[in-house]
Amino acid sequence: MFRQARPGDLDQIAAIYDHILDQEEAGLSTVGWQRGVYPTRQTAAAAIAAGDMFVAEEDGVILAAARINQEQVPEYAQAAWTTDPPPAEVMVLHTLVVEPQAKGRGVGSRFVAFYEDYAKAHGCRHLRMDTNQRNAAARALYARLGYGEVSIVSCVFNGIAGVKLVCLEKILP
Repeated sequence: MFRQARPGDLDQIAAIYDHILDQEEAGLSTVGWQRGVYPTRQTAAAAIAAGDMFVAEEDGVILAAARINQEQVPEYAQAAWTTDPPPAEVMVLHTLVVEPQAKGRGVGSRFVAFYEDYAKAHGCRHLRMDTNQRNAAARALYARLGYGEVSIVSCVFNGIAGVKLVCLEKILP
């Protein structure tokens, strides 16, 4: 079900972004993104080209996608992390998206479990991620999965002004 994204996946990943933005614009969800700013088709294309975009696929349909790598965004320097591991021991989950029609099926939880297994396989015990303070659904999911909120950083993030970036971490045994 989980695999590295391929160039042919771009349309489906970009469609998930659009579906989430449609819901945000209709007032059905709040993630704090802006159409045409972040995330965009180019966001997904760059991640696929870098080789660090992963997808959850079922019967040829992509249900979720996220970038997984060791890139800690500059805003993380302002967070009050509980530990200061070497960068080689940190894995980061970026822009986890789940197709709105697949919500409630555990896809997001399974994707985070995949991320944790991927991190372990790459020798990383320190897991980090972020979300917009406005994204209550993501914050609740990550809390249920054992991620602690260490800081809220006010910033311009991915081109969006006024973001309160919630920095989360989990340390694997």
